[in-house]
Amino acid sequence: MWRPACVLMVAVVPGLATAHSRGEGPPALQEAWSLSPWLLVPLLMFATAYALGIARLWRGGHAGRGVSRAQAAACAAGLVALLLATVWPFDALGEWSLAAHMAQHMLLLAVAPPLLLAARPVAVLAAALPVAWSRTLHRALRALPQPVALSLAFATATNVAVMWGWHLPAVLDLALRSEPVHWLMHGSFLLAGLWLWALLWQRLRDDSGGALAGAVAVVVVMMQMGFLGALLTFSGRVLYPVYAERAPRLGMEALVDQQLAGLVMWVPACLPYLAGALWLLARELRGVRGRPG
Repeated sequence: MWRPACVLMVAVVPGLATAHSRGEGPPALQEAWSLSPWLLVPLLMFATAYALGIARLWRGGHAGRGVSRAQAAACAAGLVALLLATVWPFDALGEWSLAAHMAQHMLLLAVAPPLLLAARPVAVLAAALPVAWSRTLHRALRALPQPVALSLAFATATNVAVMWGWHLPAVLDLALRSEPVHWLMHGSFLLAGLWLWALLWQRLRDDSGGALAGAVAVVVVMMQMGFLGALLTFSGRVLYPVYAERAPRLGMEALVDQQLAGLVMWVPACLPYLAGALWLLARELRGVRGRPG
């Protein structure tokens, strides 16, 4: 199943000229592609495996069995968010605009993870894999260090650290100048988001409680995101020298670009967290009402 996809990507992608690799200047929107086999092959493999799992679960006309249509649609939406962040257009434009760069990070941290996890990927992949591989997958997940992997405090602290750490001017400048650091940055945003949202989904699906702690964690992350967004929005000077040079080449004033980046982080990026917090609080209230007095 995997070999044809891998051969296709390795054969096609190196021959494609991309705005991200050329470095000739800011790309037009229709040219803002970042086509890397290191990213596209895993995405294609995941999408293929998920589709195969859905086909096996729904075979015989049992659509919605095991995984609902809404959950399958969430997977598709999550993959679209990943493609927007890493393939077109935000990865290429993010080298020239802080606002595009911020939109990319928010897709990786706050949008793609909850959508992908809502799609029950572990259950679907287990259905797609041979039985022996499925058992290996479950053993690998169980082998994770439980005290750390299940710690909401660690996951919350990691999200905050990733958010602030990668947006330090010197660190961001390094990521824009080094391809390995560039992808390490994106990977850390995605993994941190998956970690936190996995624990939040667990609390939404588990009747044993913990919803209130999840809501507190979401509020902490949302507040930190709001603080950083406000700092960028209301700063009277450009905080990132690299974008002071590059944003004008896109036809934007550097300070305006920075303010737009702050608004992206401050308003739309906080909406998934706000929705998650309200959902968790509603679950906690339902649990309180259902407990004996």
